[in-house]
Amino acid sequence: MAASATLEFEKPIAELERQIDELKRTAGDQSLDVGDDLAPLERRLAELRSEIYRNLTPLQRVQVARNGKRPFTGDYLRLVFTDFIELHGDRAFREDAAIMGGWARFDGDTVMVIGHQRGRDTKENIKRNFGMPHPEGYRKALRLMKLAEKFQVPVLTFIDTPGAWAGLGAEERGQSEAIARNLFEMSQLKVPIIATVIGEGGSGGALALGVADRVLMLENSVYSVITVEGCAAILWKDGKSPEMRERAADALKITAPDLLRLKVVDEVVPEPVGGAHANHEAAASALHDALAKHLDDLRGTRPERLIRRRREKFLRMGAFTG
Repeated sequence: MAASATLEFEKPIAELERQIDELKRTAGDQSLDVGDDLAPLERRLAELRSEIYRNLTPLQRVQVARNGKRPFTGDYLRLVFTDFIELHGDRAFREDAAIMGGWARFDGDTVMVIGHQRGRDTKENIKRNFGMPHPEGYRKALRLMKLAEKFQVPVLTFIDTPGAWAGLGAEERGQSEAIARNLFEMSQLKVPIIATVIGEGGSGGALALGVADRVLMLENSVYSVITVEGCAAILWKDGKSPEMRERAADALKITAPDLLRLKVVDEVVPEPVGGAHANHEAAASALHDALAKHLDDLRGTRPERLIRRRREKFLRMGAFTG
């Protein structure tokens, strides 16, 4: 799930950061001027970050997407939107904290924001069920979408889940029906929808918030029908070895550049050097600009045209030409 520890390929960055922090601390304790010593180290740090993140493998991007230090839906709500009013419950069973949503203002205009929400510590992860919604979470999301449609307000969704919860209770309460209902209803919603994959977009649990007029992906996020571990376990009976997971990650074409090339997503939103977790504010600023551009483009489009173009967009995916 969400791993907050330093990733293996980030260890050279962490070591250089440690040296810089130690030098600053020593200088502060002894009132020394270390500007001449710090400058080359900081330049090297910036170069190292750029070099490492420019050459990430698909499996490394999966690890970055799962990083618990990345900004979550709640962080983007704080950094990109104002006046957020959270709405709770599906009006049928209970509140599901794995999906949060409600009214907000984006550049002064009212929008409905809905997204998966994970936790950064054990207590919050238990509350949020590690970002894996139950059916009532998807039913809450649909309730909010229909509310947005009633008041002719755009819907913005944020995708960040390993997948829908597959527990016995979730299946008993109709997990597959809840996801399918969202797919159906989103395909004909009469207001603009923009979906953004901000972390890990896994299986139907992600797609239940992903039927949109525009689908965006952050640069180091991933979007897939199955986890790399699950794929490797099914195809090669080995979901644990790095070699098989790397092979699965490459075969699945789950990275943002691959999905943009395959026309599954419409835009890749750039992340700051070192990933979104290195600078939440910069990541939020880039996301704000992308959302503003696509909202302006969709604003004023007649509902019939929105629905027709949305339907055509998804029907084109995976078309075979012999």
